[in-house]
This record gives sequence, C-alpha cells and structure tokens, in this order.
Amino acid sequence: MAVKRVLLGEIGRPHGVRGLVRLHAFTEDPKAIAGYGPLTDAAGTRRFAVTPLPNGLARIEGVADRDAAQRLTGTKLYVERDRLPPPADPDEFLLCDLEGLAAFAEDGAALGTVRAVEDYGAGPFLVIEGEGPERLVPFTRAAVPVVDIAGGRVTVVPPAEVAAKLDGEDAA
Repeated sequence: MAVKRVLLGEIGRPHGVRGLVRLHAFTEDPKAIAGYGPLTDAAGTRRFAVTPLPNGLARIEGVADRDAAQRLTGTKLYVERDRLPPPADPDEFLLCDLEGLAAFAEDGAALGTVRAVEDYGAGPFLVIEGEGPERLVPFTRAAVPVVDIAGGRVTVVPPAEVAAKLDGEDAA
C-alpha cells in the first residue's frame, strides 16, 4: 500500500539573497510545520528541513542563495499521514482521511469512491468516481451528512441543483 502523504505547506518566492523563502504553512500555527520532522515533496523523494521565521519567512536547510531558493518556488511540502496526531474529537477527521472511502446515496445505492478532496477557495468538495462521469459534491453537512471513517464510507446527498444538472445534462 502506498504511503499516504498530507499537504502541510508550500514554498513561495525567494526573499532576499541569502536563500530565505516565503512559506505558506497550512497548519493551524504556521510555526508548527517544523514540528512534524522532515517534510518531503509529493513523491517523497526529496526531504526538506524547514525553520519557520517571523513574517511568513523560512529557512530551508541546504539553501544558501536566491537562485537555489528560486528553484524551490511552488514546491509543495508533505508529511506522512501517520506523523500527524489523531483528531481530538470523535467527530473530527482530516480531509485526506476521506480519500478512498466508499460513497453511498441516502437510499444505500453505491455512488463510487471518494478519489480526492479539493478546495479552490470556495470550500472543499469531494470528487467521487464511479459509474459514469465523476461527481463533485460540496463537503457540507447538508451534502455529506454522514462520515464514517471507521466504517469506510460517506453518505452523500447532492444538492438539488447539482442532482438536476447531472440528470438533465445536455451533451454539448
């Protein structure tokens, strides 16, 4: 089984000439990103030791000049899922834990599998693969009323406007 990696941050543009970078940390406390140990790229082949600094800056071990920092711009920083602490509340979970869960309609009909959880700024949504075209379902309590991580499933109730569009789509 492949190692599940969780996106924790992204290296931004260089700052100054000594290899500092802007760091976009996706952790609750931006400085906490360093506490998860070495971070890796998406493939897990490159390791990065990050030292957060004030004002959204960071030092990356082994990066000593602007050119080296520039080459890292846009690099996404990941950590293995098992290095993250478990959720504090039974109703809490990480969005990455939804990937791979079976998706069912309210009536129990199988819809497919959650391939990914995406978020482009308007809130997360589930990408569900199954028979037919993939479905994009907003990740809200109304559209996904039941999340059962232990049971490996989610219950999906697509909003009426999404369901109507799926049923009545015109081939263009």
